[in-house]
Amino acid sequence: MAITATEFKNNLGKYLNLASDKDIYITKNGKIIAKLSNPYKNKQAIVDSLYGSVSGDIDMEDVRYERLSKK
Repeated sequence: MAITATEFKNNLGKYLNLASDKDIYITKNGKIIAKLSNPYKNKQAIVDSLYGSVSGDIDMEDVRYERLSKK
């Protein structure tokens, strides 16, 4: 959703509530100047996308060894 800076200023509470569900792009003179979003929603999507990418039989020593060997 895109709104003008004036609209955002006049209805701040409304858009803060809406930001919990979707991203809000704030425009000024027709250009996007800011994005209002829920910081927790994006983190959860990242975690969900990583689920299953590491095998279950790996331990912290293996991770440490692999990380140090890449330097």
